[in-house]
Amino acid sequence: MKFVDLNALHQSIESELQSAIDTVIRTSSFIRGTHVEQFEKNYASLYTSKHCISCANGTDALFIALKALGAGLGDEVITTAHSWISTSETITLTGADVRFCDTEEDYFCIDPNKIEPLITSRTRGIIVVHLYGQTVDMDRIMALAQAHGLWVIEDCAQSHLATYKGRLVGTIGDVGTFSFYPGKNLGAMGDAGALITSRDDVADYSTLFARHGGKNNHVMEGINSRMDGLQAAILNVKLNHLEKWTEQRRLCANRYDALLHDVANITTPKVRADSKHVYHLYVIRTKQRDALRAFLKENGIPSIINYPRPLPLYSAYSRFRYTPDDFPVASQHAREILSLPMHPLLRDEEQQEVVEAIESFHNDHPLSMR
Repeated sequence: MKFVDLNALHQSIESELQSAIDTVIRTSSFIRGTHVEQFEKNYASLYTSKHCISCANGTDALFIALKALGAGLGDEVITTAHSWISTSETITLTGADVRFCDTEEDYFCIDPNKIEPLITSRTRGIIVVHLYGQTVDMDRIMALAQAHGLWVIEDCAQSHLATYKGRLVGTIGDVGTFSFYPGKNLGAMGDAGALITSRDDVADYSTLFARHGGKNNHVMEGINSRMDGLQAAILNVKLNHLEKWTEQRRLCANRYDALLHDVANITTPKVRADSKHVYHLYVIRTKQRDALRAFLKENGIPSIINYPRPLPLYSAYSRFRYTPDDFPVASQHAREILSLPMHPLLRDEEQQEVVEAIESFHNDHPLSMR
């Protein structure tokens, strides 16, 4: 059993992928070119967004968005304590200071109730993360942003096609950023990323900044962050299957929910009302996480901890001298979360095997699980 079976996914559309790859090779369309331009049009159209600016990876997408919105020395940007480090490190790379906010008990996302006390005269914006494919409470976030004159970036690296009250996440704030890392719901065969926005000023700056500040007319110093033609061609193919794969992920999640419903001491993922989760990861919670993970490994079942500690508690942020008590919810989650195998082609019998192993663990540890 594999945690994510990319090979099976690619084999299911092998002829389409091979044709696209052959075309790139035959036309030598390796850097930008027609495939990249087509992907930008396709992705903007899917999201009914005015602009899509492709780039080299999801981390660059965040950094470019921050630069386009003017984040810099002396500013502060608020973000979640529970995410991959790209979300916070890109803030620091602009010269701004990161302010971490604790998360919600049920949804793993930034807690809007805890943001306002973090806002100061230096605060310029908020980066929210639609973590694991779950959506953030965007009504609350946008109300806070409007009240305090802040911009909002939606980190959608794990939430392609997730919706909040009928709107695709990534289209609600000022900018939506995406990763197309191979294991994502929409994944390339290498690194790739993009940002979407309906703000012309953000799109213009982002396009220039990601391309050395302009080709042969450098109006600024920028960076080299380009999606290559091969990745764009692959993504154009996969984009046609994304909706089907997303529904298959939801079916897998529903099957896990049903199978785990009566298993003691396991908390399955909750879904925010009026939202559609896309289950980049299926994350359970249990007090005996480490023992259960070891048991699953012994039985040939892979699992992952996404993520093993809150971001502010890594040594990269030791300068802030945070403790787990500063982020009690995120700290508790970090001790309990476990991601189970999840991908669109996960078979019923594989999920049954996972759940039977979890049940067996509980039977072998009746006292420790009480």
